[in-house]
Amino acid sequence: MRRDVQVTAADIARLAGVGRAAVSNWRRRHDDFPEPVGGTSTSPVFSLAEIREWLRGHDEDRELPADEWLWQDLRATVDDDDLADLIADLGAFLVYVQHEADDWDGLSAADDGTVARELPARVRATCAKTAGAEAFPETVAVTRVPLVRSIARLAAERGARDTFEFLRERYFEVHTRRVYSTPAEVVSLTLDLVGDGFGSLLDPACGSGRILGRALERSPGARLLGQDVDPVAARLTAVRLALRCDNARIRAGDSLRADAFPGESVDAVVCNPPFNDRNWGYEELTADPRWEYGLPPRVEPELAWVQHALAHLAPGGVAVLLMPPAVAGRRSGRRIRSQLLRRGALRAVIALPQGTVPNVAVGLTLWILCQPAEGGAPSRVLMVDTSGRPDDYARVAVEAWREFGAGRELDEPGVSRSVPLVDLLDEDVDLTPARYLSTAADDLSPERIAGARSRLAGLLGAVAGLMPMAGRPPSEELAPVPLPELVRRGMLVLEQQTPARPGEEPPGEAPVLTVEDVLEGRSATGSAEHAGARRIVTRPGDVVVPQVVTIPVARVLAKGDALLGPYLSLLRPDPEALDPDFLAGFLCASINVRHYSAMSSRYRVDVRRAEVPLLPMEEQRRYGEAFRRLTEFRTALREAAALGEDLVRLMADGLTHGAVGPAE
Repeated sequence: MRRDVQVTAADIARLAGVGRAAVSNWRRRHDDFPEPVGGTSTSPVFSLAEIREWLRGHDEDRELPADEWLWQDLRATVDDDDLADLIADLGAFLVYVQHEADDWDGLSAADDGTVARELPARVRATCAKTAGAEAFPETVAVTRVPLVRSIARLAAERGARDTFEFLRERYFEVHTRRVYSTPAEVVSLTLDLVGDGFGSLLDPACGSGRILGRALERSPGARLLGQDVDPVAARLTAVRLALRCDNARIRAGDSLRADAFPGESVDAVVCNPPFNDRNWGYEELTADPRWEYGLPPRVEPELAWVQHALAHLAPGGVAVLLMPPAVAGRRSGRRIRSQLLRRGALRAVIALPQGTVPNVAVGLTLWILCQPAEGGAPSRVLMVDTSGRPDDYARVAVEAWREFGAGRELDEPGVSRSVPLVDLLDEDVDLTPARYLSTAADDLSPERIAGARSRLAGLLGAVAGLMPMAGRPPSEELAPVPLPELVRRGMLVLEQQTPARPGEEPPGEAPVLTVEDVLEGRSATGSAEHAGARRIVTRPGDVVVPQVVTIPVARVLAKGDALLGPYLSLLRPDPEALDPDFLAGFLCASINVRHYSAMSSRYRVDVRRAEVPLLPMEEQRRYGEAFRRLTEFRTALREAAALGEDLVRLMADGLTHGAVGPAE
């Protein structure tokens, strides 16, 4: 039985393939537009059945997006509590379609009763090789077959993997608290610390599977193992990976209480384990053989996860775990910390900037562990504090770890130091990095401080000259035009890049423009391993927009001849019809941000939902110049802020070390 679910104005815009402003216009101009059935005056909700009927009567020859209609069909089919299971079932079906396309073509020609009767055995047999036979139910209701046929048609248009990714992302947008995802930047950092070339990797608290998915991109042939206590999250991750490779095994269950991979050894363990879980199994696991370094106290579940990771590491393997900072200094865990150091298991502790992981009030740390080798423990442990480097913390951490691994002694004041083991093995065994970093006393002088002050004064003068000024408002209202209409008129070409499939050959040897390059405003730095699915070569004047960001960004390229990397949208305006800076300014302004999908602390930027006013070319260039100056002003402000922080630190260190005194 079909349910009548409620949809928001944003949902309606997606169903119609238009911007939010168009929906507002429809409500004002059409007396027959459905009335809200709930919500508030500013955020009303509507009946999906009524909206469906209205849109079909007012489609105006628009091509309605099939994926959005399928998503709403799924919502109308089951209760919200069962939606994830339905998506996982359909994902398992897509695994079958991807591997046995000819078999499905033959079966789909039969009536619905035959499909319902024969489909489960075929899907389960296919999934047994990848996601596991249990990924698909043993029976399928005849009433569910039309939905199966619908998703098969969509998969034929856009591919099985992309179809499942769409449904999965839509689900997580609506149920943001169901499964926690480690931020992509932190995932990339953890895998950079592991290094390339690993043949197997385990994530014992895999959640939405982001770590395993990125690991697959880094090492397509690696054996991937994952487990999660949430069975729905485990099913979704299993299906997602089965659509990408045949070498992943994902299991449901509590990794500490019921390890799904006992005796398995891997080259790498990467994990963001649950924090502060007092019910982790202390009573049941007292005599567990994994506690080689000591029984974790009841209040130290994180030390249980550390030893679980070490128990699965092969000789020479590396584990990287995200940990709360309190684990470094709690008295209850000092004996285990001491054993980890004495036996050479703990190799580095890296403090991250606060805010790196959203919704966490403190700056977390990364612990890097190695399976101890024969012959005793190394004499030093790496301590890194990136809390003062929020803009480049990942680069600082990776460079320090690689230099440390190459045998170099590190001592960068306030940032990193290879600390003698004896300095760590005191009564507290406190592993907080900041305690062990040296200060820059030898690098302080009145001349250096004066130089920093002079540079800042000069930059502040430049900032004042860039301060924006506003003119009179335009005489006519800026009437927005949906971006797809600009594409239809030939004023603009739109390209959207997706990741390359595992095993695919790189699309060329040119440098790859990555999301990080766009955010940092730098030239392309990516290599072939960062390439996307298609060969899209950039040109000067292209506008590039990251698809998932904290704050929407649109950058006009000054140079071309790079390959467009994954998760980037490229807009190529006709220079006779659209000014690139004018276009970029409107794409990331608040008038369009409201059209993009909010996901916790981030936005999914689908530029196809953006709207841009059409102005005479001369007027566009005036707007473009204003947007350019705003960009220069923002860049100068950020540089001034960084220089100001450096001056404050230098002055404070100079005063406290006696290198300078207070001004007369």
